[in-house]
Amino acid sequence: MNSLIDRRLNGRNKSAVNRSRFIRRYKEQIRKAVRGMVDERSITDMDQGGDVNLPTRDISEPTFRHGQGGDREMVHPGNKEFARGDTIDRPRGGGGGKPGGQGEGDAVDQFTFTLSRAEFLELFFEDLALPNLVRNQLGDTKHTKLRRAGYTTTGAPSMLSVRRTLQTSLSRRIALGAGGNGELARAQTAYEDAQARGASDEELAELDAEIDACRARLGHVPFLDDLDLRYRHRVAEPAPVARAVMFCLMDVSGSMDENKKDLAKRFFTLLYLFLTRNYEQVDLVFIRHTEDAEEVDEDTFFHDPKSGGTVVLSALELMHEIVADRYPSSSWNIYAAQATDGDAFGADAGRSARYLSEKLLPLTRYFAYIEVVEPDETRRSSLWVEYERETAEHFAMRRVRERSEIYPVFRDLFKKETA
Repeated sequence: MNSLIDRRLNGRNKSAVNRSRFIRRYKEQIRKAVRGMVDERSITDMDQGGDVNLPTRDISEPTFRHGQGGDREMVHPGNKEFARGDTIDRPRGGGGGKPGGQGEGDAVDQFTFTLSRAEFLELFFEDLALPNLVRNQLGDTKHTKLRRAGYTTTGAPSMLSVRRTLQTSLSRRIALGAGGNGELARAQTAYEDAQARGASDEELAELDAEIDACRARLGHVPFLDDLDLRYRHRVAEPAPVARAVMFCLMDVSGSMDENKKDLAKRFFTLLYLFLTRNYEQVDLVFIRHTEDAEEVDEDTFFHDPKSGGTVVLSALELMHEIVADRYPSSSWNIYAAQATDGDAFGADAGRSARYLSEKLLPLTRYFAYIEVVEPDETRRSSLWVEYERETAEHFAMRRVRERSEIYPVFRDLFKKETA
């Protein structure tokens, strides 16, 4: 029987086994609480763990108690008004009164559970994945897979091949016993011939001793020897991995006020955490644009307060240049997410839509367009109208008006594909 021993180090007064069991049992309640934490957190604290409050009614369990049973009449100590057998009049006003000092309405007790950063991210991105991801490149030496490579005479006991070991044992016993069986057959034939011609007792005794010696030699051939052991052999070979690059395109022009920039940055923060948490072979390219587009690092992308005019086409052209220079579509899965308010001037909207359709969409596996707008805005932007004409299956468009819509939109764009 196999035994599993949990040797994980636990903190003081904590049990890793109990924590994992609790999370598995109440995963749905914890997941709902985790999703609600997105709206309350700042961008810098988005990837931190923390306390989640669960209603006790969601985690309560039925219990058994021993009741008193039967009719009971008693007078509690300190009573000066009633005696045994008295009846109590029904209170006036319907009996709905409550003791003094108690508030009105229902209350729900809360159970607080603390999640670590790893537990928070695991629950947060559990059922999300990059669409259309393909393994199209040989990975580094650390990315390998095991391939069967015959049998070997040494190995771990778990890799022992019983069938091949017994075949080798049988072959060895046949080979070693072939000469012995021939000698035994010849000795038995000589003994029978000697009996037939009436040989002396001394001659028969010598032939009988020869037969015993042949049988003894055959008996010394073991059924199983160390030389017979055969183990399944596995060799590691480089495995193809899915290499991907995500282009993050954000509009930082003057029309993007602080609220719109905050919505866009929150979306890209979720995207950044999702990719770095779930994938190893994913590059991130950050591009921001006003009238001109530039590739920046992560810190500049999320924190630099640059502003200016708006030319969306500049960001798309820069993305195409980077793809042609560093990320050929034959060996990379190319993804892109664009966040803007859609406020494009003049012919920029139409030119951007045509450039996207002709140059970028044929290279990308998925392109997500997120338009951040005011909460009460209903009109469609010029860029939205032009992009809406695109019918490619791997192109998606969503609008975000407030913080509470960011996570549902993000989940809708990157939900895991089902067969």
